[in-house]
This record gives sequence, C-alpha cells and structure tokens, in this order.
Amino acid sequence: MSTMFKKFLSDESGAVTVDWVVLTAAVVGLGFSVILILANGNKTVADNISSTVGAITVEAGD
Repeated sequence: MSTMFKKFLSDESGAVTVDWVVLTAAVVGLGFSVILILANGNKTVADNISSTVGAITVEAGD
C-alpha cells in the first residue's frame, strides 16, 4: 500500500493539464480586461466625433 501511495504522489502526468488550465484562464482574463479598456476608450472617441459632426452646419446651395 505504501508503494502505491508513493507512486501516486510522484506521478506528474496530470500536472501539465493544470498548468495549461491556469495559463488559459490568465489569457482569457487578460483579454477581457483589454476589451473593457478599449470599449470605454472607443465610446469616448465616438461621442466626441458625434458632437463634432453634429455641430457642423451645412447651407443649401442655389
């Protein structure tokens, strides 16, 4: 029984899977963070463009 327990503790076959899960979760979290930051910046730029274009007056030509 002791030999089987030692073999179980020294087995590292699933360790790579855990590493990849952690790395994938970090990449997904970083991606969401970047999307949130860029979405807020894009809204600000779009609002500024909308205000500028809305303030332009066009006169009808004869």
